[in-house]
Amino acid sequence: MINSMTGFGRAEETVDGRDIIVEIRSVNHRFFDFSSRVPRAYGFLEDKLKNALQKSIQRGKIDVFVDLETIDDTSAKVGVNHSLAAGYVAALRELTRTYGLKDDVTAGMVARLPDVLTVQHAPEDEETVWHSVSSVLEKALVPFSAMRETEGKKMEEDILGRAQTILEIVEYVEKRSPQTVEEYRTRLGERISELTGAGADDQRILTETALFADKVSVAEETVRLRSHISQFTNMLAAGGAVGRRLDFLVQEMNREANTIGSKCVDAQIAHRVVDMKAEIEKIREQIQNIE
Repeated sequence: MINSMTGFGRAEETVDGRDIIVEIRSVNHRFFDFSSRVPRAYGFLEDKLKNALQKSIQRGKIDVFVDLETIDDTSAKVGVNHSLAAGYVAALRELTRTYGLKDDVTAGMVARLPDVLTVQHAPEDEETVWHSVSSVLEKALVPFSAMRETEGKKMEEDILGRAQTILEIVEYVEKRSPQTVEEYRTRLGERISELTGAGADDQRILTETALFADKVSVAEETVRLRSHISQFTNMLAAGGAVGRRLDFLVQEMNREANTIGSKCVDAQIAHRVVDMKAEIEKIREQIQNIE
């Protein structure tokens, strides 16, 4: 099974006295590109999140959001920044004296001023916090992985259908190519007869026809195309992180299609080669989002 690089997963749970929310989002990227957003006090979680996700994700731009809130934190201590509070009170009373204002400074007013009250939490054990977060992360990974698998299955079905279309075009080219040589031989004989008014030299016609056949032969290209498509379907069947290897094979398929197009002098083959290149391009676009 192949995976899409596009996915989303979210989980929310209360673990060890903490309300924890974890969200995972991913889009396509050439490599594993990780970024996270966690509360400032829990910055140590970033590396742990990255290492955990790298075990199951090979490629993609991954964004992780984590929110933690401690419930009934009895260890929290509220303190007063006395020097700052004194400065505020002095400044307020100076205003009352200078401008003849009513002196209505209250404790509640001062407490609401920035940084007067401070909250200190008891140090938390990093491993304990990570154990709680990782359990929620695993739950978020379930819908995240399911979405990537579902998208991957749809892409695989689409790609295999297009690969089959390419094979059908290859088969048509292989059948049509010898016919173009025979048609060339017939036209050549008729043209010589028109110009000379006499029968054409069979040996000369055979020689010219052989040169033409060699020039327009695409046997090597069609054999390689079949080989590339066979490898392609085998990789899809094997599954895993095969996006880069599939991308390389698509480039090789496109190369062979271009060569066939440059060699063909037959309008019917040329039209089918255009269809083939269109299918290859659609496969290439799909592969950009395969892990």
